[in-house]
Amino acid sequence: MSDLIRQVVLDTETTGLDPKNHRIIEIGCVEMMDRRLTGNDYHQYIQPDRLIEEAAIEVHGITNEFLENKPHFAEIAGELMNYLKDAEVIIHNAPFDVGFLDAEFGRLPTQVKTDDLCLVVDTLTMARSLHPGQRNSLDALCGRYDVNNAHRTKHGALLDAQILADVYLAMTGGQKSLSLDMAGDMDGGKAGAIRRLPSDRPPLPVIQATVDELAIHEQRLDAIDKASNEQTVWRRAAG
Repeated sequence: MSDLIRQVVLDTETTGLDPKNHRIIEIGCVEMMDRRLTGNDYHQYIQPDRLIEEAAIEVHGITNEFLENKPHFAEIAGELMNYLKDAEVIIHNAPFDVGFLDAEFGRLPTQVKTDDLCLVVDTLTMARSLHPGQRNSLDALCGRYDVNNAHRTKHGALLDAQILADVYLAMTGGQKSLSLDMAGDMDGGKAGAIRRLPSDRPPLPVIQATVDELAIHEQRLDAIDKASNEQTVWRRAAG
C-alpha cells in the first residue's frame, strides 16, 4: 500500500450564491501527491438547468449560451465522487463550495455528502488564524505569499484551484511554486537531470537540529495544526 498523501485542491463556480436555489456550473480540481503536482486534474463545465444571475456572470464570465450543451451534474457525479474519494480536499471558504456540492449530491438517489467522500480543509480558516485582522481573500493571500495571479482577470474554477494550490503550499511549508518536474530530465547534462553519485564518495555529514531549533519547529507545527483544526497531514501520517 502506498504511503503517499493525496490532496485535491478544489474550486467551483455557480449560478448565484444560494445553494438551495442556485447550481454549480464549473468544477476545477488539481491533484497533489506528497505536496507535488501530478497533472491529474479534474475540470468540468455543467449545464445547471436554470439561468445564471448577471452578477455571477460578471464574476466568472460563464454565459448561459456557453453551457447549453454541457452535461448535467448527475451525468458527471460518479466520476467526481471517484476523484474526490479518500482525498484531503483543500478549499478556500469551504462552507460555500461544500454547501453547493452537498446540494448537488442531495439531488441524486445516493444522497451522499462531501464529508462521506473526503476530508475537507478550509484555507480561509487557516489564513484567519495565521493572519488575524487582515484580508484573507485568495487575491490578498497571493500578494502576501508572493504567488503570481496576474493572469486571473476573471474567476475560474480550475485557475483558482491552481492558484490556491500555490498559496496552500506557501502557507503550510514555505514552498511557493508547483512548477516542479517530478520525473526530472533523464538526459545527462540538462537542468533537472538525474545524476548518480559515485559509490566511493565520502559520507555526507549529518547535522542534527539543536534542542532550541526542535522546540521552535514544534511551535510552528502547533500553530499550523491549530489553524487546520488538527488536520495537519504530517502529524496524521506520523501517527
